[in-house]
Amino acid sequence: MEIQGRMIETTAKLKQVQNQMRTKEGEKKRAYLTLQELQQVPDDTNTYKSIAVARFVLEPKSVLMTEQEQKHKDSESAIASLQTSKEYLEKQMAEVENNLRELLQQDPGLARQIMSMSV
Repeated sequence: MEIQGRMIETTAKLKQVQNQMRTKEGEKKRAYLTLQELQQVPDDTNTYKSIAVARFVLEPKSVLMTEQEQKHKDSESAIASLQTSKEYLEKQMAEVENNLRELLQQDPGLARQIMSMSV
């Protein structure tokens, strides 16, 4: 029961980290693409930035460039941190699986019991 609980908990945490990584990858990509578009605009151009639904503010290109560069950097940092968490959770999952294998080798009848349990 304890092994099953640890496996369920670790799997849930791993899925959460993977979802967070996908979100940060999307944010990083949006920032990168925005930067690419802004680089094509003349430096003395003012750009519109969305601040709310149907509300915009006019700002110099440099302000938006700085914001997007920071978003890109922040996303990269978050992804690196999440990658470390993901690796740790994968290691925990492997340990739980090894514990389960050892337990099943000691008591093969336990395998049927564990497999019949519902999550």
